[in-house]
Amino acid sequence: MSESILNGKKILAVDDEPDVLSVLEEEIIDACPNCTLDKATTYESAVKLLESKPYDVVILDIMGVRGFDLLELSVKKGLKVAMLTAHALSPEALKKSIEMKARAYLPKEKLGEVVPFLEDMLKYDYESGWQRLMDKLYGFFTDKFESDWEKKTGGPWKEWVGTSNK
Repeated sequence: MSESILNGKKILAVDDEPDVLSVLEEEIIDACPNCTLDKATTYESAVKLLESKPYDVVILDIMGVRGFDLLELSVKKGLKVAMLTAHALSPEALKKSIEMKARAYLPKEKLGEVVPFLEDMLKYDYESGWQRLMDKLYGFFTDKFESDWEKKTGGPWKEWVGTSNK
């Protein structure tokens, strides 16, 4: 296995569910043992960490920790952010994440695949990263969301499917 681009990076994961943070830690540290992972379970503790330490990647739960407020703060600091959700898995939350300049929107059902998504965030620019994400998750979103989800988000999702490997 080749070395992960995440090795040596500083990552902040914020979720109000300790078991989710444990899974993230296991997945990330197994793939890149030389990265640093800080965890926070509240909005307030996340803000303190964001204000006191530099991060390469931030993973934010949408619900429970004021994820969109933390996204705004993180983007202002120039950080690359992945939104993580189970309860806010909707076309509206996807659209808001994109509009607020998140780099990824990941369902908690895909926690076991978090490392490749985070690696893509670091490897690719904003649009190319979203193309790769949609190439991987378009079918998942189509199964989970209502039939008009693409229209609600206004994104070129279907056109992007299959373009990330070209």
